[in-house]
Amino acid sequence: MPLQVTVWNENVHELEEPAVAERYPDGIHGAIADAVDGDDRSVRTATLQEPEHGLTEDVLANTDVLLWWSHCANDEVADEIADRVVDRVHEGMGFIPVHSGKNSKPFKRLMGTTCNIKYRHGGETERIWTADPGHPIADGLEESFEVPSTEMYGEPFDIPEPDRTVFISWFEGGEVFRSGVCYRRGRGRIFAFRPGHEEYPIFFQDEIRTVLDNAVAWAAPTEGADAVWGEVEPKESLDD
Repeated sequence: MPLQVTVWNENVHELEEPAVAERYPDGIHGAIADAVDGDDRSVRTATLQEPEHGLTEDVLANTDVLLWWSHCANDEVADEIADRVVDRVHEGMGFIPVHSGKNSKPFKRLMGTTCNIKYRHGGETERIWTADPGHPIADGLEESFEVPSTEMYGEPFDIPEPDRTVFISWFEGGEVFRSGVCYRRGRGRIFAFRPGHEEYPIFFQDEIRTVLDNAVAWAAPTEGADAVWGEVEPKESLDD
């Protein structure tokens, strides 16, 4: 079976801002889907505007990895759908929140923190350093690479201590940011990746596409052992 990948996008900027629609004629979700597509993958997209935001129980049950791009409409996601995503992550679905997906309801619930940052609009150069060169998500990348123009995100980033910090960013204005971090929640793997502001063609950049492609492979579910919950009978005799 091919890996089942779903790319979710709030799709608001493309519908309301002609410049974004021109930059991403197939939507940001379309650009991300193209970046992570492959012979061993089946990639679908879903958006906020669809019934149940395109994330029905059936869609999520058949999703191995969910990539999530969002920005201004995080609060418009129904709590029921957010909880549905969180439950699937605990069951083993990989979850990759991108850019302001760090403020999405699923990511904040999985982290248990505000996920607050400081930020600055305007085109600044971002230098992304590979902080964990042995990590699979860093495969094929140099020691560092640059995003020519982007929105700044700065520390402190109110998240729990990551299991692994794969990338750290430096910005032209002097700030730094943990821009690629990994977690496990339940059986699911999570990789939060900072770049992706809609005002710039970031998802067409080769290095960004490599990161996302690698992240999907890393976040794919693993078999592991069967989990048993609730009251159980003893394996050994408890007779006196």
